[in-house]
Amino acid sequence: MVPCTTKGCSRGIFEEDPIILMDTAAYPTLIPSFEHQRLQALQPYQVLGTPGQGLFNDLVGVVAKLFAAPIALVSLVRAADVVFVGNAGLPEATGANREDSLCSVAILQDGLTMFDDLVAQPCANINPLATRQMQLRFYAGQALRTPDGQPLGTLCVIDRVARQFSEAEGHLLTQLAAVAEDLLRLQAALLNNSPLTEALRTRLDAALVPSLTRLETLAQLRSWEPSAETTPAQQYQQSYFDEAGYLAATLHRELQATIKEFGV
Repeated sequence: MVPCTTKGCSRGIFEEDPIILMDTAAYPTLIPSFEHQRLQALQPYQVLGTPGQGLFNDLVGVVAKLFAAPIALVSLVRAADVVFVGNAGLPEATGANREDSLCSVAILQDGLTMFDDLVAQPCANINPLATRQMQLRFYAGQALRTPDGQPLGTLCVIDRVARQFSEAEGHLLTQLAAVAEDLLRLQAALLNNSPLTEALRTRLDAALVPSLTRLETLAQLRSWEPSAETTPAQQYQQSYFDEAGYLAATLHRELQATIKEFGV
């Protein structure tokens, strides 16, 4: 994904200027048949058009730690570009042109979108120079959807080395994507209500802090083993993903309760 600043990116549906669409002739596979409906579904989330928002940055910071990855993003795929409303690991980037972003591919998939090694097997559906210029090797993304199923963007994990996701990691990313979907709904509704946003952060931190402490302990215990293949190391790894799954489920439950409370 070739990064761009707010000034340099193509304009999308959240700016006051007219929409500038990407070159659909060059990248036709990125535009789904339901694009008009998808962009309509994206309209209520226009208040989230500012890159790098607080609660989303908090979330992707946790996601990056959970997967020991240098980069994690919450993205919204707009008409011509992709904006990173949550950004851990790409401080120089506020977004990317749509044809440069793997998130544009991930929103078209029902399940996880994974590229284990983008050097060995680059994605043919986007600009081939994009991932090379940013030295990206691994991508795993889950589409974030509205309650009626329209894809808005993604939660993704990115690395600069080739790697493979285990089944447990894939399941965890799917769980965390549900948390990101909840947060999108709440932030779109409560963005201008700072006291409620801070109350929500406090509520989530109550679940996050003790769980992250346990996860750090489990990761450290596993690192002390002479090999990742020892029985204790494998047990620590399983406990790690059990705890991470519990954390994701707890955050989802807390956010769902807040959604119900405020009728979002």
